[in-house]
Amino acid sequence: MGSTSRREHLINTAIELFSEHGFHATGIDTLLEKAGMSKRTLYTYFRSKEELILAVLRHQDGLLRNQFMASVGKAAGQPETRLLAVYDVAEAWFKQKNFFGCMFINAVGEYADADSPIRQVSIEYKKLMRAYLLSLCSQLDVASPEELADALALLLEGAIVTAQVSRNVQAAQTAKKVAKILIDDACRKTTGQLHDNHSDIQTCPVESNENLRN
Repeated sequence: MGSTSRREHLINTAIELFSEHGFHATGIDTLLEKAGMSKRTLYTYFRSKEELILAVLRHQDGLLRNQFMASVGKAAGQPETRLLAVYDVAEAWFKQKNFFGCMFINAVGEYADADSPIRQVSIEYKKLMRAYLLSLCSQLDVASPEELADALALLLEGAIVTAQVSRNVQAAQTAKKVAKILIDDACRKTTGQLHDNHSDIQTCPVESNENLRN
């Protein structure tokens, strides 16, 4: 096993254990036993457990966001269709056998110190996810894409925590129904069109290219 693959193996093993058991509850000895490595090998790549956790979070940051955006991007159609697909992608995640909630939410819960690098990396991940939602909301002709993005992000976070705590995968579809109402309402306020039926996807006006917010 090469040096790169050993490092990756440590990270992947840590992801599995940290996700299921938490950061503090997962000891170095447990991690090494699972990975089949010695402490000397571990400290060759990571000077401390905190450094390993940071590597895990950064790895998950890039991987999860890219996978999430790619899955949402497969939803063809208008921007609001892709916004609603966010919750379908979340539902598929909730149904996975290895779903133990959001690692970044869990990290913030375990590392309360505002100056903790682990906490800061986790908060940055959430900011980037909110920015992604904002990029989709900005493609709609709504008065406040920022306000809509905040609301949709809140729904997503609430669904994640609900699914983790109650094991209710339907939390994603509940959030999706509320998201649709919010999107329709934001579009209605801009266009003046009334959408009395929230069961079918309505087409919200899209910003022209020259006005599209980046």
